[in-house]
Amino acid sequence: MPHDTPLITMLAMAFVIAFAFGFVARQFRLSPLVGYLLAGIAVGPHTPGYIADTVLAQQLAEVGVILLMFGVGLHFSTRDLMQVRWIAIPGALAQILVASLLGFGVAQAFGWGIGAGIIFGLSLSVASTVVLLRAMEARGDLGNPESRIAVGWLIVEDIFMILALLLLPPLADTLGGRPSIYAGDNLLQNLALTVIKVAAFAGLALLVGKRVIPWLLAKVDATGSRELFTLAVLAAALGIAWGAATLFDVSFALGAFFAGMIMNESDLSHDAAQRSLPFQDAFAVLFFVSVGMLFDPAIVTQAPLPLLAVLLIIIGGKSLAAFLIVLAFRHPLTTALTVSASLAQIGEFSFILAGLGVSYGLLPEEGRDLVLAGALLSIALNPLLFRLLRPVEAWLLARPDLLRRLGARDLPSD
Repeated sequence: MPHDTPLITMLAMAFVIAFAFGFVARQFRLSPLVGYLLAGIAVGPHTPGYIADTVLAQQLAEVGVILLMFGVGLHFSTRDLMQVRWIAIPGALAQILVASLLGFGVAQAFGWGIGAGIIFGLSLSVASTVVLLRAMEARGDLGNPESRIAVGWLIVEDIFMILALLLLPPLADTLGGRPSIYAGDNLLQNLALTVIKVAAFAGLALLVGKRVIPWLLAKVDATGSRELFTLAVLAAALGIAWGAATLFDVSFALGAFFAGMIMNESDLSHDAAQRSLPFQDAFAVLFFVSVGMLFDPAIVTQAPLPLLAVLLIIIGGKSLAAFLIVLAFRHPLTTALTVSASLAQIGEFSFILAGLGVSYGLLPEEGRDLVLAGALLSIALNPLLFRLLRPVEAWLLARPDLLRRLGARDLPSD
């Protein structure tokens, strides 16, 4: 038998090295995602030793993005979002604006263009839903009021970033990127066409899919076959994503997100989530490994001050903005601290947006490396921030005058 099997080699090396690095990361009480990113760096072209097939890695990463977005859609509940809409929607949009302006300012200080500044700022403004959900599951915090607000906040961020990813291709040429398929066409026509395609797909998916997919899952479940039910879930996720890209020119990610939303309407959504979870986990690992392969570790020593600025925006500016916004909406101090710590990291959407910015010639590769380094360090530091919540809360409660100036409503009695 021939032994030239790059796909098997890629999968074997990625899973083995990711497992090793992820296990070591957990021994140091870090998120396994840090280990997966480090595994990608270890097999990437910027480090010595084995170099994985980057083309195959990107294709497998695309599947990872599809399943990640499918998982986000499965967790998306309109009912849950509506319960916290008065804080999640305005709070998330205001925080995105603040963080984006900070990132844009830093990009201008680097001498980058306007398009690069917008991409860079947006990449630093959105936290990782995957990191947050896994951290809350590990602590057993899912379901409490603070967690519901944080998850709703991140859902709004995810929706905003999906819109940004949709609008970036028709806007790339206008923002100073390299010529694309939209070059020379009317910008308003391109934007209108994009909106029409997305609206047509969303309408068809929600009107037809909400009837067909739950009915189909119920029929498959009635057969009593576990593997057939699992296959139905994966077929729906990948099939709708492929149909969105092929028929409506909509991204795979958006198609998968709608597939998850549709499946969330089914009474069997919990079973669907449980059956698809191993596949989401496996391909999410490949996604983070492939992201790590893009990272050049030399950025840490070559640009320490820009990297420090990125970390200050992610952990400092973005979190402080969220903290003050939550207090301004008259929520308790504990809620403000929990939400601010939840947002003190960036993840999958930041990678996707930065990579798209580089592919359109809007963001320099140094910008992508700074985003990746900021993600790696912020994800690693995030558990520490949660452990500091109680001491910080006690420190603030001991200073009621400061809390009054911040607008906190749950002040200690004199």
